[in-house]
Amino acid sequence: MDVSLKPMPRIVIVGSRFNGEIVDRLIETCVAELERDGVPTDGVRVYRVPGAFELPIAAQAVLRSPDPPDVVICFGAVVRGETAHFEYVAGGAAEGILRVSLDGNRPVIFGVLTTDTLEQAWDRADGAWRRGEDAARDALEMIRLLRSLEPPGA
Repeated sequence: MDVSLKPMPRIVIVGSRFNGEIVDRLIETCVAELERDGVPTDGVRVYRVPGAFELPIAAQAVLRSPDPPDVVICFGAVVRGETAHFEYVAGGAAEGILRVSLDGNRPVIFGVLTTDTLEQAWDRADGAWRRGEDAARDALEMIRLLRSLEPPGA
């Protein structure tokens, strides 16, 4: 079933400033993909937070706002180091984003790169993988799915 994107979806992107150049590229490719799918840039708001660990609280605040969006897309880049910090940050971000989505009853797209090297992160942000584009497509698919499940006239 093809469900229309009318009314135009309201989308919020929350991106971490840590590994900012990588996250910037994720956001750029996401917004470009949304535009290709007919979502005007004025329908997309972008907020920045310090790091991936702060993504869930920002997404939660956005969903609790008086006019919550249809979907929140969270972007970050966590690169493995020589300490356990990677596991704590990546795991905390993943668990928090999932919880916010379920508690907020709205899709929160997990666009946090978790890689062993910066090279791998760049490959996923701007190389063969283009995870920003994937996140845009995931967001629109979830909007369509949830709209298809709404009762008529809702």
